[in-house]
Order: sequence, then C-alpha cells, then structure tokens
Amino acid sequence: MTRRRESPTEGAVPGRFAGETVIVTGSTRGIGAGIAERLAAEGANVVVSGRSEEAGAAVAERIAAGSEEGDATFVRADMRDPDDVAALAEAAAERYGSVDVLVNNAGVQTETAADEATLDDWAFVVETDFRAYWLAARAALEHMDRGAIVNVSSNHAYATMPAHFPYNAVKAGINGMTRSLAVDFGPRVRVNTVVPGWVEIERTREELPEGRFEEVESIHPTGRIGTPADVAGAVSFLASEDASFVTGAALLVDGGRGAVMQDDTLPDYRAREDRE
Repeated sequence: MTRRRESPTEGAVPGRFAGETVIVTGSTRGIGAGIAERLAAEGANVVVSGRSEEAGAAVAERIAAGSEEGDATFVRADMRDPDDVAALAEAAAERYGSVDVLVNNAGVQTETAADEATLDDWAFVVETDFRAYWLAARAALEHMDRGAIVNVSSNHAYATMPAHFPYNAVKAGINGMTRSLAVDFGPRVRVNTVVPGWVEIERTREELPEGRFEEVESIHPTGRIGTPADVAGAVSFLASEDASFVTGAALLVDGGRGAVMQDDTLPDYRAREDRE
C-alpha cells in the first residue's frame, strides 16, 4: 500500500505561488478545501468560495491562521447564478489585484438513471458542474494577464456506474471543455483537467458501509483510495510553472484504478501470493 497523505499541505513547495491570486470554487469542504489549503501553503492568496458562508469562512480563517506565506478570504457564490460567478472573479481581483489561477471544483451529483432523470435533475447538475465551469473561466480570464485554469472532473468521464446520470455525462463534457478552453485561451492561459477517482471524504465514508471501504481500497493497485491531499498535489503541479508546456490535458489521479479490468483480479492475486 502506498503511504496515505493526510494533510493537504504535505509536500507543499514554499513560494511556488507567492503573490499570486487563486480562486477555488466549491472549497468549503472536501477536495476543494484541500486544494485551497495546499495552494495557500505554497504562497497563494486564496479565494475560498461556496454557498455556505459559515463553512467557507471557517475554511478561510483556518488557512489564513495556519499559512506563513499565503492569505485566504471567503466569497459566497452560488455557481448556478451567473451573476454570482462574475462577482466572484471581480471580488478576487479587487481584493488581491489580479487573478492568476482558477480551480473549477464545485460540483453536485444526483443518483438518477438516464431514463429516470428529470429536467430539474438535468438543470441542477449541468448548471453547477458544467455551465459554471465555462462561466467562471470566462469571468476569470478578464482579470488574467497570464496563468492557469484547472478543472476538476471525475473518473466517471471514462467509465461509470448505473444511476449516475447526468453527472457522468457532464464529467466527460468537462474534459472536452478543457480542450476547447486550452485552444481558445492560449497562449496566455493554460487549461488542464484533474480527473480524480475514489477519494476519501465525508460522503465517501457515508456511502461505503462497514467492510465495503476496505473492499474498494483492495481493487486499487496502490492498495488504497485517494485523499484530498492527492488531488491537491496534482492541481498544484498543473497550475504551476512546472507544467508550463502542459495544456489541454487530463491527468488521471485514481490510484491505478482505471488500469484494472476486473474488480476481483487484484484481491484474488494478492490472496494467492499470501498463500505462497
């Protein structure tokens, strides 16, 4: 099993984003909060955003108090509201003077099949997970002389499960949007996608009953599922100058899960090795 990275700030590169302004949408908890923590630890002034003012303010305060280099502030934004999206970019530029990095992370999910989903389900997911990515990118671009946009997608873009529509379709669309934005926004701004697999957040623990969590970990070549820190590290790389020749790409961060053809292959193989 690879070592589990618990803290998003572990492995942070001091000064990597010194003086730069980063917006992270959907960063009041989970993966988004981890990304915000990591980039602040690397010197960025981070704008935390989401619908919950209480949760968002708490994340921003925690980051500001614990970061020796970067700063953090919270701006409430409902990503389904185009006016909120535009105001988010304006607030970031007004407070810190510019926008250098945008991380599109906000997302929602319904547990509906394609033949069960309603128009309301469609609008809820598409407007939050897809339209908002485009609107946020367009709004941020107005304040970017140069920089990077990182879209957070999902391994559902490549392979999926029943009753995840339209979430799975939208995630595939995000990867296509990334390519479109990379072409249209270059050379000034690079645009890439991070594609996480299973990540241990509160919802994941709730969705996996006792015993199932260990079973899911066992079907990963890494021997574990991911943490927000794993995703944050990938986002940091793609947003940084280390990835200056990378744009229009999708980086799969799934512990090797996508390389496995059958779920029982790895557990059975390891059990045989143990017997030997």
